[in-house]
Parts: sequence; structure tokens; C-alpha cells
Amino acid sequence: MEILPLLWSFGFGSIIGIVAILYVLSGLKVVNEYERGVRFTLGKFTSMMKPGLKIVFPIIQSWERIDIRVKAIDVPDQETITKDNVSVRINAVLYYKVTDAKLAVLVVRDFMFATSQIAQTTMRDVVGMESLDSVLSSREDISKRIQGVVDKATDPWGIKIEAVELKHIEVPQEMKRVMARQAEAEREKRAVIIKSEGEVTAASNLSDAAKNLVKFPGALHLRTLQSINDLSSDKSNTIVYALPKELLSTLKKMSGGKI
Repeated sequence: MEILPLLWSFGFGSIIGIVAILYVLSGLKVVNEYERGVRFTLGKFTSMMKPGLKIVFPIIQSWERIDIRVKAIDVPDQETITKDNVSVRINAVLYYKVTDAKLAVLVVRDFMFATSQIAQTTMRDVVGMESLDSVLSSREDISKRIQGVVDKATDPWGIKIEAVELKHIEVPQEMKRVMARQAEAEREKRAVIIKSEGEVTAASNLSDAAKNLVKFPGALHLRTLQSINDLSSDKSNTIVYALPKELLSTLKKMSGGKI
């Protein structure tokens, strides 16, 4: 009769042991190298969990797993008005990482959502302070300004903004037509300027050539003979050539005044 209570007590102790083992095993957690754990005991922050095998005692402890790798947030299309009252739609991509998992959990409820909202409002504000030409030509500068503002706002949350890239800027159709006409007018302007500069250069060269011909009379005769030689190679046309009086004067002197 004494054996039954002994067996019962032994079985009860085994059950307690098994329950304890299961309790401990259920609390084993693996934290990856690219993660950090935030542990709470009875709702109060206790410690940070670094990579490796950790134990979190069920019921009395809980934890949150935080990924500290660089992640991307797609900032959706935002319609804003530029400084010169042009409505544009713009979207971007934001790259960020968690540098302090404790702050990311304790200070803000949903750090990803909060970061996205700040990025949207900041993008509208920064673009609204620039003209359309500046927005289209200075994307990199605007991206850096947005990054600086968002990074400063999210720093108390343990968030680091790595980069902000503007993906697409859409302007109204009527503004596209105006920009096309403006570009065409600019091309015509450059063409006229280039043509006028060429004419000025040609006129200057002709003026210099005329001065040299006047300064050296023999040069004029050589140029005349060269022109006659060039024209004589084409026998399909009848050419009437007027001899300059300087050439006649020279021939008259060479003939002793007989011409």
C-alpha cells in the first residue's frame, strides 16, 4: 500500500519536470545577426537582445524583433504646387535603417508608417519652395534637402535616413506644351545667334583680305589669275570677266605705255 503513494509522487514530479522543460523550451528565441530584440518583463523594458540564442520566459516576459537592415519606403505620388504656381505630381523612394531598436519600439508606435508620413509632408513642403525649373533641374539638391529634414525628425526614434531619391515628376499636359514651345524658341534663338556670329566672322575675314589686297597690289593680280584659271576648267559655260583697272595699269606699264 505504501508503494502507490510513492509511484504517484514520482509521477507527479515527472509531470512537473516535463512542464518546466517545456516552459523553458517555449521561451527559447533565436535572434539573427541582422536583428535586435527588445525584451520586456511584466510590461517594463528590461534589456536588449543581441544576436544568438536567448530565453524569454513566457507569461512574465515578452519581446519585439527589430530588423536593423537598410529598408526602402516607396513614398506615393504627392500633388503639390511649386513656387511659381505650377501643379506637379511627384513620388520618391526613401532608404532608412534602425540604429537604436529601443527607441524605435519605445518612442514611436509604428516607425515605418511614421517615417513615411514625415517623408510625404516634407517632400510637399520642399518642392513647394522651389520653381518648376529648379525642381526639374536640381533633383539631387532637393533630394538631399528632403533627406536632411526627415533624418532630423526621425533621429529621436532611432531611425537613420540613408538616402532619398526622387523617382518621377509629372507636370500637366498644357505645361508640357508650353515647355516644348519654349525649347523650340530657345533652339531657334541659338541658331540665329550662331548664324549671325558666322556672318560677323566672315565679314571680318573679308575685310582683312581686302586690306591685304590693297596693301599688296601683286596679291590682287595673283588672285585674279587664280580665279580665271578656276573658271577656265569649266567649258560648259560662257564666262564674261571684267578685268580690274589695276591689272590694266600694270600691263600698260609693262608694255611701255602702248596699251
